[in-house]
Amino acid sequence: MPTGPLPAAASAARLPAGIWVLGFVSLLMDVSSELIHSLLPVFMVTTLGISMLAVGLIEGAAEATALIVKVFSGVLSDYWGKRKPLTLLGYGLGAISKPLFALAATSGLVLTARLIDRVGKGIRGAPRDALIADIAPPEVRGAAFGLRQSLDTVGAFIGPLLAIGLMLLWANDIRAVFWVAVIPGFLAVALLVVGVHEPARPAGERRGNPIRRENLRRLGRGYWWVVGVGAVFTLARFSEAFLVLRAQQGGLALAWTPLVLVVMSVVYSVGAYPFGKLSDKVSHRALLAWGLAVLIAADVLLAMGNAGLWLWGGIALWGLHMAMTQGLLATMVADAAPADLRGTAFGFFNLVSGLAMLLASGAAGFLWDQWGAPVTFMAGGVLAALALAGLALRRN
Repeated sequence: MPTGPLPAAASAARLPAGIWVLGFVSLLMDVSSELIHSLLPVFMVTTLGISMLAVGLIEGAAEATALIVKVFSGVLSDYWGKRKPLTLLGYGLGAISKPLFALAATSGLVLTARLIDRVGKGIRGAPRDALIADIAPPEVRGAAFGLRQSLDTVGAFIGPLLAIGLMLLWANDIRAVFWVAVIPGFLAVALLVVGVHEPARPAGERRGNPIRRENLRRLGRGYWWVVGVGAVFTLARFSEAFLVLRAQQGGLALAWTPLVLVVMSVVYSVGAYPFGKLSDKVSHRALLAWGLAVLIAADVLLAMGNAGLWLWGGIALWGLHMAMTQGLLATMVADAAPADLRGTAFGFFNLVSGLAMLLASGAAGFLWDQWGAPVTFMAGGVLAALALAGLALRRN
């Protein structure tokens, strides 16, 4: 794990073109997805007349499917020894799902589209992250993950902004907006096909069943420590939907609630690449600790107020802690796992973190219903403080 400045030659290394291409692929697909996801709940309830219970079941089934698929796609990419085909399949399924949303006249087709979309996300996640680790030299790996996170998050705020603009332009024609989402989705697939070339596998690299006992042992205690830290970190921050609910409590008009995620995503996207580069030069544990400290500060602000500087300062700090930590955690997974088990490593990491997010969001909803928003955010701050204490106690 890096603990000090790198030699000049290493720090001056440039990111390979394939990293930039994967970043723009993520950007385009996120624009496509957020064009739909920012309007999908309203579309299901108002246009299709779906109950809130059905909305919850559809979303829960979709996210659970993505979690399960993530593990198998990572394992398969290691067993096969190829990352790009699975990454391409995942993005391809995401693109294919987009026209189904525009055509949907029943909850069944919406569920089908969501499942296809989430299966695609699950398939591409671990192989794509492993591919980034394969392409990027170790001395710029943090910068590589930071850049992809940054460009991905640019798409996460362009999509909702574009959705708002098109809804105003086209008199709330949601289906027309959904059809627009088809374009960046298929552009992402085309860019991946022509712009990314998978490096040749090293001669003599181990191959075989990645989830055999002897292979899982090779992941080592350092890797499982990163998985545990990622899970505790996720428990401490729960879903960004609670940021939107906090803003609504403060009187933010419904039409402007997407600005909550826009502000968070702007801070996240601006900071992800610089902090990724920084992670190549400083202690990973120290940077992660600072990220936890920023999350604690965000929770305190959001617990203290639901409007003005309390709210928007908390949202901005939430985005900052994401910028400091999400690419860093991916880098730590890549550094801790053997090269031939990176897909498996990212698959298990994503699964555990995803399950932690489901648990954290459920617990946050319970706390909110029983004791209100301030207790919810203070509980998040306490968990972040416990994670920070755990980092301080770890000796190596």
